[in-house]
Amino acid sequence: MYGELKNDLLKTIEEIREAGLYKSERVIATPQNASVRVGSGDDVLNFCANNYLGLADHPQLIAAAKKALDDWGFGMASVRFICGTQEPHKELERKLSEFLGTEDTILYSSCFDANGGLFETLLGAEDAIISDELNHASIIDGVRLSKAKRFRYKNRDMDDLERQLKDSADARYRLIATDGVFSMDGYLAPLDEICDLAERYNALVMVDDSHAVGFTGPTGRGTPELFGVQDRVDIVTGTLGKALGGASGGYTSGRKEIVELLRQRSRPYLFSNSLAPSITAAAIATLDMLSSSTELLTQLRSNTELFRRRMTEAGFDLLPGEHPIIPVMIGDAAEAARLADLLLEQGVYVIGFSYPVVPHGKARIRTQMSASHTTEDVNRAVDAFIAAREKM
Repeated sequence: MYGELKNDLLKTIEEIREAGLYKSERVIATPQNASVRVGSGDDVLNFCANNYLGLADHPQLIAAAKKALDDWGFGMASVRFICGTQEPHKELERKLSEFLGTEDTILYSSCFDANGGLFETLLGAEDAIISDELNHASIIDGVRLSKAKRFRYKNRDMDDLERQLKDSADARYRLIATDGVFSMDGYLAPLDEICDLAERYNALVMVDDSHAVGFTGPTGRGTPELFGVQDRVDIVTGTLGKALGGASGGYTSGRKEIVELLRQRSRPYLFSNSLAPSITAAAIATLDMLSSSTELLTQLRSNTELFRRRMTEAGFDLLPGEHPIIPVMIGDAAEAARLADLLLEQGVYVIGFSYPVVPHGKARIRTQMSASHTTEDVNRAVDAFIAAREKM
């Protein structure tokens, strides 16, 4: 039987290659940082990691993780409700709640799991989920697991969201689900307007803030802080794998009764091993750092402004915004892949994004700024883009 399937798989893979959509995995031979070595080559500037605050290789986090290995061991070998809960897990949940201004928090192995275990736990067939069309795949998959009715509104289109709220008026409970930041574009969800509509139509609000917590908002508390709606958002999900350390792990934070039910019924929580002690301790150290200083936020914002300004002056097509995700629009998938290869030759590591990660015809180089980049790094990256463009 597998022979027939194998031939179909090989045909599909070859079609992906011919379309210029094949995604190769380059091997990084160094720790994650502003500069990395790809394979056995020279060190190159890294402008594609989600390492927003440059903490993935930070000495304080490494020290905290090493100490946790000595104090708490390598892994839990258990789920939380059996024998997988240590005091650091409860401490991290408390600190996340305090940082985000929420009532309670529950940890997951990833934000994908947090979103995957949310909707089916809270909502049934008599309820409705109204989701932004560009939400992350984890929200889409989580919604699919729920028996709730599904509605979708155009990206950040409040008129369309209101139409969907009216169309779902017969539901018992309605939940509006949105990314805080849409990761392929760097666009922000208008949470103030979303909350206004939610209150007008008696709906709940859920935000996946993975690409915002740690650096968005005046003190880095995320998009709810940026829009002044921390007390109006019911559920916030997020990751520890981007700004908050860069390793792995996720969470759901919000109303205490919601979190309590998730502890009892959320399948990814009940059936997945607890976070490793080293990751838990490093995340605690990250929150302590962010609660004591905004220096990293300031550096990240400065790098973002400089790159956007210089690239715009050089004539590149950037999607507008202020987020450290800065897509350089190319259009053709093969051209985006070619530009990424040329940039690597120029000493800058980026990746071309194409279908199915982004729509057909909207291929791009999605650059991402980090607080670990220096001003010289940013200027070198722009110069590399200019040089690579001349070789296209």
